[in-house]
Amino acid sequence: MSSLANYIQLTKPTIVLLVVITAFATLAAQGMLFESPFQALAIVVAIGLAAGSANAFNQFIDRDIDSVMNRTKKRRPIPMGKIKPAAALVFASILGAGSTFYLWFFWNPLTAIISAATIVYYTVIYTMLLKRRHHYNIVIGGAAGAAGPLIAWAAVEGNVSVYAWILFGLIFMWTPAHFWALALAIKDDYAQVQVPMLPVVRGTGRTRWEIVLYTLSLLPLSFVPYFYGYAGRAFLMAAVGLWLWYIYQTFKQMKLKMKKAYMKLFYVSILYLFLLFLAVAVDGAVRFYG
Repeated sequence: MSSLANYIQLTKPTIVLLVVITAFATLAAQGMLFESPFQALAIVVAIGLAAGSANAFNQFIDRDIDSVMNRTKKRRPIPMGKIKPAAALVFASILGAGSTFYLWFFWNPLTAIISAATIVYYTVIYTMLLKRRHHYNIVIGGAAGAAGPLIAWAAVEGNVSVYAWILFGLIFMWTPAHFWALALAIKDDYAQVQVPMLPVVRGTGRTRWEIVLYTLSLLPLSFVPYFYGYAGRAFLMAAVGLWLWYIYQTFKQMKLKMKKAYMKLFYVSILYLFLLFLAVAVDGAVRFYG
């Protein structure tokens, strides 16, 4: 693996991609993506760099447990010896400072503040304070991964609208079920390093039910953008259809009670979020060109 590839891996590119997709969809909902695509791209790149910074800080802090867990010890660059911890810290700091500087001086202070606060929140609140102390760590910490719509909206409008908060809420409520599916699959890894994830502390049965409950909560949230006039009927139909598929997969995979099923649900949840925000973007395009 090349040096560049190792640094990219340090940012957790899959997570960055999801943040970028939610930001792109938000810019489409505003019309910015169609009016000024290059400016929209610049905003999204900055948001992606901020997310990468938070993830790199996370890997720097978690390097001790990453070197033990089977899932991470042969996949992440610090425990593999590909990147030194000090270099990872510098890299994370540069990404964070660079994205904050750009958003402050080229867009507005509010955007930079939300972006920087997201980095601090994920690094300090989730990684340093919650992750190794409480089994609801991801419920609270998930707010960081949901901030893409807030940052994107603030960049264009200089404020954060109700619609941006609704999109934030959808991601926030999606995150626990998404992450707990993975936590079920690698429960033994977390137990080995004494990280109190929900299945380790409360057991697999409790975790399966919480996954179902959080997935159920996405249905009423799916109606909110339509009923408050922020999205059209096409979005509503797509959102409800996607939820029906997602809840069906949730019940199906939870009944199997197998690692393979938990991992399948983990990937299903990623596809659900991607398609849901694709519907947000398409609805934005219809409204802009209609």
